[in-house]
Amino acid sequence: MQNDKIKIDIVSDVACPWCYVGKKRLEKAIAQWDGAEIEIEWHPFQLDPNIPKEGLDRDTYLTNKFGSLDGPLEMTNRLIESGKEEGITFNFGNKWLAVNTLPLHQLLHIAGEEGFKDELKERFMKAYFDENLILNDVDVLSSIMSEYEWSAEKTQNILNDDAIAYAVKQEIAHYQQRGVNSVPFFIINDKFGISGAQPPAAFLEAFQQVAPLKIIGIGDSCDPSTGAC
Repeated sequence: MQNDKIKIDIVSDVACPWCYVGKKRLEKAIAQWDGAEIEIEWHPFQLDPNIPKEGLDRDTYLTNKFGSLDGPLEMTNRLIESGKEEGITFNFGNKWLAVNTLPLHQLLHIAGEEGFKDELKERFMKAYFDENLILNDVDVLSSIMSEYEWSAEKTQNILNDDAIAYAVKQEIAHYQQRGVNSVPFFIINDKFGISGAQPPAAFLEAFQQVAPLKIIGIGDSCDPSTGAC
């Protein structure tokens, strides 16, 4: 049996609700998969890099983006139902604040170096979409990062580090140049791209396509290179 891993690169934004749904659906697929080991790596994306530092309240953000509140309300109802199916509680109440996610990606960048990016991604999404925490508040972010034994000073240093911000922007640009213009986007073994929050079956089908053959037993055979049979 081969030990080849299946590598999944996921391009997503914390502020993307379908990325949250897609994460849960991918996890369902992985739980059903009994083939090669799967390795996940998260990559940043910003749906709206122009959101001001102070953020935008729900109605202002939705009106700016869609022109009115009628369409978005229908969209959020669909999201709420899809979320329920995946164990997500989407809370689009009037306390919800749209924030510029670059600082969150800076924290995720370092969390990746320390080996807990997946856990922090989940934590940020829950904080943003369920708990309605104010994720442009340094004290709120420091409190979240304290759950991972980071000091407030460490969190603030990362948020203020222009080199980390630049690295994140470069990574975003790399995937945009590769043609990723909507998220979530899943790249499997650098061969297959899956766009959007697809059902688990779509991921499982892709795993089958890229998975190495599992050798059950070795019997008599012919070798094409030597001609020996």
